[in-house]
Amino acid sequence: MKRQPIVLAFACVLLLGTAPVLAQQEISKVNGSIVAQAGRTYGDVETVNGGITIETGARIDDAETVNGSIRAGDDIVAGSMATVNGQIRIGERARVSGDVETVNGGIFIDRGSSVGGDVETVNGAIGLVDVDLAGGISTVGGDITVGVGSHVRGGITVHRPSSNWFPVQVKRRPRIIIGPGAVVEGALRFDREVDLYVHESARTGAVTGATAVSYSGARAPQD
Repeated sequence: MKRQPIVLAFACVLLLGTAPVLAQQEISKVNGSIVAQAGRTYGDVETVNGGITIETGARIDDAETVNGSIRAGDDIVAGSMATVNGQIRIGERARVSGDVETVNGGIFIDRGSSVGGDVETVNGAIGLVDVDLAGGISTVGGDITVGVGSHVRGGITVHRPSSNWFPVQVKRRPRIIIGPGAVVEGALRFDREVDLYVHESARTGAVTGATAVSYSGARAPQD
């Protein structure tokens, strides 16, 4: 009977000793894709040439790649996500505490998700559906859709193309849509020509550099 407390204490020490290792598992590669498995917890996941998949319910610190896309399932938790050449797609009810950014590639974030930082691209479309974004949205050449029920607290900026974006080629005029029931707090600043459509049920901050076209249907008018 006297041995039982000792055995239990020893088991507790083992559990306490291994838990941080499991919580802090990091993956770093130069060539090759990474999969953060469903329901598991990781530290940073990084690769240079390869995509990153974050399966449903996985928790990570930061996800970063150079040449590859990032695909995240539903109910994931992450610090930030970044790529240079690739798209980022995030499922429903995701929780991202930092920024989501790419240079050449689109970003899509699905229903019920929240982002604590900014969403940024240089040359790629941005789409939000029922997303709570604490920061702002910025791009140079990408379309932006703040979809139904989304709330953007940090405004929208479309930058003018400059030599800083070389070798990215930005030629077309971005299409900006603020959808039904969406809210964009802060300024909407457009440093280049855009086509701006704002649903009659949406609310926005002050607009500079563009004239908003109001619409009432489920879809914005075609250019």
